Amino acid sequence: MKIKILFFALFIIFRFSAMAQSSLVQLEPVSFSQVTITDTFWKPKLDMIASTTLQACIHQTEEVTGRIRNFRNVAGKKSVPHEGIYYDDSDVYKALEAIAYSLKNKPDTALEKKADEWIELIAAAQETDGYLNTYYSLTGLENRWSDMSQHEAYCAGHLIEAGVAYFQTTGKRKLLDVSIRKADHINQNFREKNVPWVTGHQGIELALVKLYKVTDNKNYLDLSDWLLDQRGRGHGVGAIWNGFHGGPPYAQDDIPVKEQKEITGHAVRAMYLYTGAADVAAAKKDDGYMNAMKTVWEDVVFRNMYITGGIGSSGSNEGFSLDYDLPNESAYSETCASVGMVFWNQRMNSLEGDSKYIDVLERSLYNAALDGLSLNGSHFFYGNPLASNGQHARREWFGTACCPSNISRLVASVGDYIYAKSENSIWVNLFIGSNSIFHIGNVEVPIEMTTNYPLDGVVHITMNPTQKIKYSLNLRLPGWAKEEPVPGDLYRYKDQSSGKFNVLVNGKSINYNEKNGYIIIDREWKKGDKIQYTLPMEVKRVVSRDEVSANKDRIAIQRGPLVYCVEGVDNDGSAWNILMPNNPNFEVIDFNVLEEKVKAIKIDMSVFKISDDGSKIVTEQKKVIAIPYYTWANRGQNEMQVWLPTKIKELKINY
Repeated sequence: MKIKILFFALFIIFRFSAMAQSSLVQLEPVSFSQVTITDTFWKPKLDMIASTTLQACIHQTEEVTGRIRNFRNVAGKKSVPHEGIYYDDSDVYKALEAIAYSLKNKPDTALEKKADEWIELIAAAQETDGYLNTYYSLTGLENRWSDMSQHEAYCAGHLIEAGVAYFQTTGKRKLLDVSIRKADHINQNFREKNVPWVTGHQGIELALVKLYKVTDNKNYLDLSDWLLDQRGRGHGVGAIWNGFHGGPPYAQDDIPVKEQKEITGHAVRAMYLYTGAADVAAAKKDDGYMNAMKTVWEDVVFRNMYITGGIGSSGSNEGFSLDYDLPNESAYSETCASVGMVFWNQRMNSLEGDSKYIDVLERSLYNAALDGLSLNGSHFFYGNPLASNGQHARREWFGTACCPSNISRLVASVGDYIYAKSENSIWVNLFIGSNSIFHIGNVEVPIEMTTNYPLDGVVHITMNPTQKIKYSLNLRLPGWAKEEPVPGDLYRYKDQSSGKFNVLVNGKSINYNEKNGYIIIDREWKKGDKIQYTLPMEVKRVVSRDEVSANKDRIAIQRGPLVYCVEGVDNDGSAWNILMPNNPNFEVIDFNVLEEKVKAIKIDMSVFKISDDGSKIVTEQKKVIAIPYYTWANRGQNEMQVWLPTKIKELKINY
């Protein structure tokens, strides 16, 4: 009898454990390689990446900096000094990854030839044991893997991501095989021998999961898990973090990953770490990582995120400081951190099937990340402030040039974030004009989405299954379209919403369910079925929690997913002398910022100036123009504000 009871108890424990683990993985994102972008907002940006941005990256990489020369010198076994910084190899790999995505969007034989030339040099520079890093090959291989802070694993991670992406687009294996040899080298030297190692800058963890998925070699998944588990064990103390930007918390190395509850340290490192942890959680059905992820995510989004979706307010550590410390003019909000927010939130959505993560992803993508790329594709922001006295300007390049290639690869791979799938279900996460083909059982289901989003909120989706078939279509219902600009209460709308969303199938209202922020239409579909999904694009005023002192007596403006700002070039040269009334009148107008067609917002506001004789302050009522935040600083250096004052004491009037 006791044996039966014990067996039954073990069965129940196993069953519930299996159920808990299986609930971790809800969705599988559809790869960029299976999506064709036709969108009026994004397609021109993809073309610009191909024609301008990548050419700028190639020019800087080949002709201005020594990045490619380093590979050429190692391949030629030349005894010359290393040029640049010890992590510069990573920029070459990120550029190659961006090229891979771009070749899918816009095939270009010349661009592919250039990539193949680089790949030949990279392969020739690899050491016989699989090691690859031009800094150590040129300065002394005897010192490799001797300093945890030197980004060796970080560079390896970007190499792997490039190898996987280039293989997925072109089918060419050379860079993938280089990546495999490097990953095997790391695995054999560290995990298999259990030699403690903490990655100085995270990034390899998520890359190894990509490599595992494309090769089906479990060693790479196990290596990623092992590297995650190295953190918080004291391996880096004394060797890497002591006295550096506040010690181990700077690189999320103070406590084990599964025990972490608060966001700390360097923002980009954190995003890459948690993306990798989410990937391992999904692949290994490990809810220990997931539980930590959810707690840290809430700390980021509920207390440490800008209205633009940017993170990392402090320039001193390129990361996080205190809860609610979100200054505007000195905001660091690195472009790479916003790119990382897109990565991490996609993985969180995949694990839980909750649209709140895509709400944050979309906010970061359309605002803080996209702001990092100029409208002409050739200039960049490293940090993305929310206010400026005119001191900020986009630049052609940076000494540490992680951001240009990073934003390039994100924009070029936007197809990765539109759709997801699960058994008998299609999920639409982002509203971007595109085509893809799903498979429900043995039935092929082409899908076409057309929209003018984010200029308007009407989305058309056409289903073309090869035969009638029952499945569910899950349409994300954005929080901003209801009463929640962001998950949590860090920001809230000051206005009550009057607009409503609407869903029609073949021109008729239908029954649907709502769950986890998705509208679920479960029915039998046939070829030519059309969905019209309309989202309210009201102009909304946003206010912060009182704890965010930088935003006291100020409001921000949002329309759809876009955050707006006032820029001096549209308003007689100043953006600091305006006062938002209690009951503003918003007028949405067609507008151009350079060649970018946008919806601008006209606002009746009080404008304060010094009189011509300098004797007094005069007030005028004027129509003030607000533009999408991502478009600012494209017409020269000038003043800008996202959070607009509602009290006179917040004004700055130029004398």
